Amino acid sequence: MMTYAVQVSNIAPTTTREHLHDFFTFCGKIDNIELKEEGDSKHQSATIYFEKGSAARTALMLNGGTLDGSNLTVTSTELHPDGEPAGEGSGEHHIGQEDKPRSGIVAEYLAKGYVLSDSILHRAIEMDKKQGISTRFLAYIRNLDAQLGKKVAGQPEEGTLSEKVQSRAKTLDEQHGVTTKATSYYERALSSPLGQRVFAFYSTTSKQVLDIHEEARRIAEQQKAGASTTSPTSPTTAAAESSKSG
Repeated sequence: MMTYAVQVSNIAPTTTREHLHDFFTFCGKIDNIELKEEGDSKHQSATIYFEKGSAARTALMLNGGTLDGSNLTVTSTELHPDGEPAGEGSGEHHIGQEDKPRSGIVAEYLAKGYVLSDSILHRAIEMDKKQGISTRFLAYIRNLDAQLGKKVAGQPEEGTLSEKVQSRAKTLDEQHGVTTKATSYYERALSSPLGQRVFAFYSTTSKQVLDIHEEARRIAEQQKAGASTTSPTSPTTAAAESSKSG
């Protein structure tokens, strides 16, 4: 299987392979991590192999990010492909980290407590503007928004949840219990009174650093509110367990 490598240096001596995996798995599926000490023994370096080029591109975006108190340097000797491979554009199921907007991914980092500078957040916004939101993710979020709209309104009324007046959606949600029955972060977020803002965040490329911080707070609050619900990072859980055991 073809992989896409990035080189990471200035890694803290206390950072383990598992720490690196937990950090970079937000970018996408990891095939392998090679970790070794640098010459001065005060730092380590690593080569991380991703399954998709878009994941490697996201990792490069994180150059300067902080892990275990050390500012990482992330580089690559190759220009990795970005975007969706042919034939992967239309399906809305099995959304992976690679399918998500970069601004959404960095919001997940912040929600988990990682430290990313505003310059990295700006990079994420610019990459979304240049690359656009993946058609796979757009299909997923739009379909979810439409399905939730029908649940809140009580079928067969047409219209998406984000198109409805938020105060009315909140009242109907309390009656139908859509938010409490939701099993994923996106369902709960779209069903909330802030559903319009959440939908706009994930379906458009027009956003600011403040929008990323606000989404990070929403994710963190949802994670605290219910450990049984699925977080935005759930698609990588199986990959993480597989990598750690491998």
